[in-house]
Amino acid sequence: QVQLVESGGGLVQDGGSLRLSCAASGTIFSINMMGWFRQAPGKQRELVARIISAGSTSYADSVKGRFTISRDNAKNTVYLQMDSLKPEDTAVYYCNAAVAQRSSEYARNYWGQGTQVTVSS
Repeated sequence: QVQLVESGGGLVQDGGSLRLSCAASGTIFSINMMGWFRQAPGKQRELVARIISAGSTSYADSVKGRFTISRDNAKNTVYLQMDSLKPEDTAVYYCNAAVAQRSSEYARNYWGQGTQVTVSS
């Protein structure tokens, strides 16, 4: 089994910064992709940013230039540095990872439990 544990959420004022972390643990052979999604009340879950094992990144248009995703492969950990936060960034942020537990298996999708980010105006 694989567990994703997030940390770093909280309450911040408009224009502030937060850094989210997500550590993967358990039986892990490789992690192809790690990323962050978010879900605001009454809205669908949406992709915020993702990073593949080689380091390529992609971002939602709404966060480009403000958020930075990074990854420590040795620690199986992904980070999301969020700067210039806006009230519309308020949501539950979920870590996501595509993990292969054995060399003979395809990667499966795993989710963290979510961490609340609230930006006050």
